[in-house]
Amino acid sequence: MLFGVTMFPTDYSIGVVELGRATEEHGFESLFVPEHTHIPTSRRSPWPGGPELPREYAHTLDPFVSLAAVAAVTSRLRIGTGICLVVERDPIITAKEVASLDQLSGGRFLFGIGGGWNYEEMENHGTEPVTRWKLLRERVLAMKQIWTETKAEYHGDFVNFDPIFQWPKPVQQPHPPIIVGGSGPRTFDRILEYGDEWMPIPGRSSRPLGEDIAELNRRAAEAGRGPIPVSIFGAKSEPAAIEEHARAGVGRCVFRLPSEPADVVLPLLAEYAEAARRFG
Repeated sequence: MLFGVTMFPTDYSIGVVELGRATEEHGFESLFVPEHTHIPTSRRSPWPGGPELPREYAHTLDPFVSLAAVAAVTSRLRIGTGICLVVERDPIITAKEVASLDQLSGGRFLFGIGGGWNYEEMENHGTEPVTRWKLLRERVLAMKQIWTETKAEYHGDFVNFDPIFQWPKPVQQPHPPIIVGGSGPRTFDRILEYGDEWMPIPGRSSRPLGEDIAELNRRAAEAGRGPIPVSIFGAKSEPAAIEEHARAGVGRCVFRLPSEPADVVLPLLAEYAEAARRFG
């Protein structure tokens, strides 16, 4: 079992550099940060986590800038987006950012992606919510072309460009792991077409996690693929919960940290590290 943590880095919480150093020093495998370019004042789109949208959503730092800062002060810690809102990003620019961060970190980047839940936010980027999954698919496929081909081109309904050159290429080959978030009815289709791993949030599926993982791996085997790695995003740190995840086939537990100052975050980080050590 691998163990990681996630936190919204903000302008009022513990600095992301301090957090990155402490996360590596405590022996964690990974640190994930989320993405929201902004939060519209409209609350038309309900937050999946509850009735009130937490403060940190409107205050979060850019994930690629944050992770680059963490990469500069760590040497072993894997750094990931949890998740990157590809539907709000130009694919050519994002391909450059992913490859650059993978280069600067020595091949430590994990590319968590998702379609998002905030319709007003994506609409401000010119994305229609009803077609966002088709858009995400084409942008990911286009980025894979850029990462793996000397002369890359892509021609789709939403993404269209003639042959281009773009370097650097990622250190990880053929590219950093694409970790698909979500638990919707088409999530497994997306993983099997253009993803490498799955990252669900507990409680978002109608079935027990073990059944979902078994179904995913059955479909992967039918497609000629091996078992799909699974990370639980927002895992509980109690021993029984970790054991349950391990039995279900989870390979990485990612614990959630609050967007608070260091005197709140660091003791909790130490508590999570102790839970990981007890399991190990």
